[in-house]
Parts: sequence; C-alpha cells; structure tokens
Amino acid sequence: MAVSISSISEELGEIDGQIADIFRALSNGFQKFEKVKDASRQSRQLEDLTGKMRECKRLIKEFDREVKELEHTVDPDTSKILNEKKQSMVKELNSYVALKKQYATNIQNKRVDLFGGPAEGFEEDNGLQASSMTNQQLMDNGHQMMDETDQAIERSKKVVHETVNVGTETAAALKAQTEQMSRIVNELDSIHFSIKKASQLVKEIGRQVATDRCIMALLFLIVVGVISIIIVKLVHPNNKDIRDIPGLAPPAPSRRLLWISE
Repeated sequence: MAVSISSISEELGEIDGQIADIFRALSNGFQKFEKVKDASRQSRQLEDLTGKMRECKRLIKEFDREVKELEHTVDPDTSKILNEKKQSMVKELNSYVALKKQYATNIQNKRVDLFGGPAEGFEEDNGLQASSMTNQQLMDNGHQMMDETDQAIERSKKVVHETVNVGTETAAALKAQTEQMSRIVNELDSIHFSIKKASQLVKEIGRQVATDRCIMALLFLIVVGVISIIIVKLVHPNNKDIRDIPGLAPPAPSRRLLWISE
C-alpha cells in the first residue's frame, strides 16, 4: 500500500496498529493451540482467543466510523484505500472466526457464541469460509453486525436510564421520609419540653399553695389568740396576769361621782 494509514489520520493509524497487534496475537495463539493436547487447556485458550476477537471486532467498528467521517474530506483514491483496508480486516477476522469454530467443534459438539448476545447475524455467518465470501458480503456482514451491536447498546442505555430514574425516585422518597422523621423528632422534643415545663410549673404551684396554707393557718392562730385575749380581758379587766394587747386601750377605771351638797 503506497499510502500509510497514519499519514491519512492519526486515529486511524492508531486503530490499525491495535488491530494488527491483535491479529498477530491470534496467529500465535492458534499456532500454540495446535500443540496443546489437554481439552480443558484448549477450552481456556479458545476463550482467551475469543476475547481478542471481540476486541478486534470493536476496533474494526471504530475504524469503519472514522472512515465514514473522512469520506467527505479525502480524495476518492484515499477513500478506496481505506475501504479496502477495512475489507481486508473483516476478511482476516472472519478467517480466525472460522478457525476458532473448527477447533471448538472438535472440543465439544455444539455451536459457540463468538460475539455474545447482540451479534446474532455475525454468528449465523461465521461458519462460512472466508474464501467463499466476496468483499461485498464481508462488508454487508460487518455492517449488519455493527448495526445489531448498536441496537443492543441502545437497549442497554435505555435500561440504565430507567434504572437511574428509579434510583432517583427512590432517593427522593427516602429524602422526604427522612425529613418527615426529622419533623416528628422535633415535635416530640417540643412536646417533651412542654411536659417538662408543665411539671415544673405544677410543682411551683404546689409549693405556693402549701406556703399559702401555712400562712393562712398562722394568721388564723394569731387572730384566734388575739380574740381570746380580748375576751379574757373584757371578762376579767382587773386581772394583772393578763398583759395589755399593744394598740388596745386598757379598760377605763370606775369613777365615783361626787355630789356637792348645797
């Protein structure tokens, strides 16, 4: 190829380098796989190779998006080079997919889902040999796989969005309940304070009532004593043993009237 991918776009060059590294890893992995005899080790190695294929598929999809963005900014020859590069990537990936399916069939007699749930279209065609598929078929197969992956991503985004909404509503409900509990606690504190103040007030009133009763009883005794002294004084005015009550005049002495005879 006369023109390097990096000279066209740095991002495309970086993606192309990552895809090339994965293809080398896949090639070395399948070479080592043929030397492994243990079925369990073969199964684990196939799972590792399948993960590399998934990553390669994702990178090819990114490469295709970048190519579409550059279609209107590059000349037709450059666009043709990029499309041919993309087709060669898809073709090479399909060859590894077919090889992986062949080894998986030898380990266990069942079909293996190479690319997970959303890649059903790619799974249906991954049994085809790369040599029997034209470039247009490879491109159509790749586009179908990418479209189905986009749909799966959109469904996942929708589920995440709904989950976030449920979480937000739950958080709002918990916040409202927390505020309500705080108000209830504050009201209980106010009621407890009011009860405490009322108890103190009742105690003060009780002490005042007891004090008033003592004072009333004392006054009553004083009044009774004064009245008793007054009565005794009036009955026995000449009794010297009874002291005069302060403020009360002693009884007037009996006076004799003098008659002046003419």
